[in-house]
Amino acid sequence: MCLSCWGGAAQSTCGFDNLVGVNPSLGSRLLSGRDWPTAAFSHPYSFLLLGRFQARRECAQWEQMDGHKLQEIMSYLLLFRQRPHQREVLAGTLWGASSPPRSRKNLRQSLWQMQETKLPADSPGPDKPLLLVEKEWVQVNQEGIWLDVAELEYAFDQVQSTAGERLTFEQAALVEKAVELYRGDLLEGWQEEWCLFERERIRAINLTMLEKLLGYCEASGRYEEGLIYGERLLRHDRAHERAHWRMMRLSYLGGDRTGALRQFDKCRAALAEELGVTPGRLTRVLYEQICADAEGALLPAAG
Repeated sequence: MCLSCWGGAAQSTCGFDNLVGVNPSLGSRLLSGRDWPTAAFSHPYSFLLLGRFQARRECAQWEQMDGHKLQEIMSYLLLFRQRPHQREVLAGTLWGASSPPRSRKNLRQSLWQMQETKLPADSPGPDKPLLLVEKEWVQVNQEGIWLDVAELEYAFDQVQSTAGERLTFEQAALVEKAVELYRGDLLEGWQEEWCLFERERIRAINLTMLEKLLGYCEASGRYEEGLIYGERLLRHDRAHERAHWRMMRLSYLGGDRTGALRQFDKCRAALAEELGVTPGRLTRVLYEQICADAEGALLPAAG
């Protein structure tokens, strides 16, 4: 699939461009730690929260953001960017073990540190501050940033109510570009309580979109490419029965009956080891259809 710019997240105003260093075909590799989407370079500030935290300012690594606490504050404001945050509540969330006066002081110093560096006059948007700070409130300025999570969420919003088999070419391209940004779970290694919930939410979005691509690939006859997305999905959730079911279909429809039967064995083993259950009725019925190997016997997938 040849990918073009299909529009982007409202938060980033620029949308997707081809990923630097990434083959834009279906099933291309994950974004590496050093590669950034070209759309990120047209914004004064850009952030990667999927995998290891990375920040760029003026198209260069932002060394000022190396401290974990600054990264935590920035990540929190980015993830909850749709609303302003009361300073006292924000301080209590991020410095819960400290006294209220101490937590407020820590927040005040951190906000000052994040704002002290000014953008040069010839930057793309020097009049766009990173933060919108008031006496009692603080919020990230969405106009000046590019954020990988925002792009993922935007793509999900566009296709959430559409079955994978019914995706248009344009929708599939949008979803593919979004899942390419998923270099790893949100802020890997962080154990803050607010982060754990968001990590599971973003992870679920990624898995849902990968499954939609499986349906799209089957409907469009892209069986091998669909299997690549299936393997990627199973790396995140080995016991995802629906993904195994899809991959059995893709293998069989692609002419690999043996591969389809082996996929059932993998499914059965994963469900037993991870959940202590056996494959469900739909998976067993599909297995029996494949064993029978009767031309045209494979039932169509339910959208």
